[in-house]
Amino acid sequence: MFKAVGPIMIGPSSSHTAGAARLARIARLIVAAPFSHVCFALHGSFAKTYRGHGTDRALVAGALGLREDDERLADSFALARRAGLSWEFTEADLGGMHENSVRMTFTLTDGSRQEITGSSIGGGQIVIRSINGFETEYSAQSSALIIRQYDRPGVVSEVSGVLAGHGINIAVMRVSRSARGETAFCIIETDDWIPREVEATLRELPNIISVRAINLIDREESTCTAI
Repeated sequence: MFKAVGPIMIGPSSSHTAGAARLARIARLIVAAPFSHVCFALHGSFAKTYRGHGTDRALVAGALGLREDDERLADSFALARRAGLSWEFTEADLGGMHENSVRMTFTLTDGSRQEITGSSIGGGQIVIRSINGFETEYSAQSSALIIRQYDRPGVVSEVSGVLAGHGINIAVMRVSRSARGETAFCIIETDDWIPREVEATLRELPNIISVRAINLIDREESTCTAI
């Protein structure tokens, strides 16, 4: 007897539909602020087949915070209009990125923008490739801290100390920077749920610009304000 196990989802495709919804939903958690418009720049296969596979509706659904198994996914356009969210789809060449990739530009209600690029790599699995120009490799399989900081000696050690003080184990840490001594970007994946007090403590450190916690253990939560 053979058994096939895949993601619980609304079809037709685990990569073009479920993965697309998950990409936009995780991007929404990363943005963590009210937004009024999203531009989805589609690459490769996403750009060629997005209407037929429901990728367009899945991306809008994810931006609204709907999970990939939510039966309302097919009605996402109507739901977005009611929520006051506008959107657009364009084609983009993202170079050597996976064929099922999208660059999502969120226009926040304060007029600023945040840009997140990600790929749907099959079976409903995703990878966030970049956040506001900084390269990442976040698969959204565990809770994570997304930190923007000044590139100064000792910052990573201070952040690690805060997590250790709260009994939080670091699974993966990735740091990238715009240039030496300028702005750095850090993603820390953890084995544990990240309490809000950890975010608050990290924000008080002198060289921290911003902190966002994404909790993906048992339940998902962020500081994102509803549209």
